[in-house]
Amino acid sequence: MPIVVHKYGGTSIADAERIKRVARRICDEHDSGHQVVAVVSAMGDTTDRLTDLARNITSSPMPREMDLLLSTGEIVSCTLVAMAIQETGYRAVSLSGAQAGILTDTAYSRARITGMDTERIHRELELGNIVIVAGFQGITEDMDVTTLGRGASDLTAVALAAGLKAERCEIYTDVEGIYTADP
Repeated sequence: MPIVVHKYGGTSIADAERIKRVARRICDEHDSGHQVVAVVSAMGDTTDRLTDLARNITSSPMPREMDLLLSTGEIVSCTLVAMAIQETGYRAVSLSGAQAGILTDTAYSRARITGMDTERIHRELELGNIVIVAGFQGITEDMDVTTLGRGASDLTAVALAAGLKAERCEIYTDVEGIYTADP
C-alpha cells in the first residue's frame, strides 16, 4: 500500500472535538487504501504557554532544557490523536521524533535534520498501525532532544515523506490564507 503523510497544525487539534475530526480524516485516508503517517504540532498555543512559563522561572533558560520542554507539546498532541483513532476502532501508535528516527545536529532550538532512520515507522505500518509522529523535534547522536525551530512540523512532515518515499504529503490548516510561493 502506498504511504501518505498528513500534517496537522496546532489550531487543527486545539481541543477534543478538533482532535476527533482530525482522527476521522486520518481514518478516512486509511480506508481509501493508504498507509498513513500523520505529523502533528502542539495544540493551540501550547508552545507559547510553555515558553512563557519557562521565562517566568528564569530569564536565561538553557537551550537544551528549552528544547526538551517545548518538545512535550507535540508529544501530548500525538498521543491524544492516536487515542482518538484507537477509540474509533483503528490501530494507531504515537511516536516522538526520536522514536520516528529523526536525527539532528546539536543546534538547540534550530536543529537541522542530519539523517532519518525510518525502520520503526515501516515496522509499525507493516503491523497495520496508523503512525502519529510528534513534529518539530528530533534527537542528537547523544540522545538529546532537539527542536527544529518554530513552524518546523511542516519540515518534519516533508522530511518524513521524502524518507518514506511517500506518495504524497498533505499539509492541513484551518487558518485562512493563500500561498504566494511554493513553501
